[in-house]
Amino acid sequence: MRRLPDRELSRQSWHVSVLAGAVVTMLVTTLHGQVPDRRVLSPEGRSITEVGGRVDERVGTTGGKRIQIVYGRPLKRGRDLFGTDDFVEFLNDGAPVWRAGANVSTRLSTEAALRFGGTLVPPGEYTIFIELSRERWTFILSTWRAQTAGYDTNDKTALYGAFDYTPDKDLVRMPMAIETLPHSNEQLHWEFLDMTATGGRLAIMWDRMMAAVSFSVVN
Repeated sequence: MRRLPDRELSRQSWHVSVLAGAVVTMLVTTLHGQVPDRRVLSPEGRSITEVGGRVDERVGTTGGKRIQIVYGRPLKRGRDLFGTDDFVEFLNDGAPVWRAGANVSTRLSTEAALRFGGTLVPPGEYTIFIELSRERWTFILSTWRAQTAGYDTNDKTALYGAFDYTPDKDLVRMPMAIETLPHSNEQLHWEFLDMTATGGRLAIMWDRMMAAVSFSVVN
């Protein structure tokens, strides 16, 4: 077999490289056309506090019990969220109560026993909902389990968002203190406020609205 000159080999290598590059570009373009880059509209949010621990400079915080709330964080996007006549129907989105977030159910997990009003809440995970009206918001802590991997209509033992919610598993129902904030929050968020070793407040904020409930830590 005749050996090709070095110049001819270089030319063939260049053509192979160009062809391979074109194929890769075509595949990438095709894939991007089929699977567009989608933004997560309501990313997961977390708010965490810890009670009863102490800070050790060598090992960090020790001995504390964690309380955490996990929820979806929708954006306002220029909408009038609470001023319209149908704001309850809009936020409930077809469910009987508001999921107090977006997509999945809002969940509260606690390593400490808590007391909301006169109700003792043992350590564990619970779902949170809010019953809305123009005059009153009611905080609901429920023993319904949450579907976290997507909406399975066949699963009647757990909820996605507030769809199929029923009040028979309510553990706590108590009025929320509502405040109008001096600024607008673009993204919904839950926060632990005024925390001490004995308790604090759990608050939801969105746009200029804040609604909160007080709780205590049971030692």
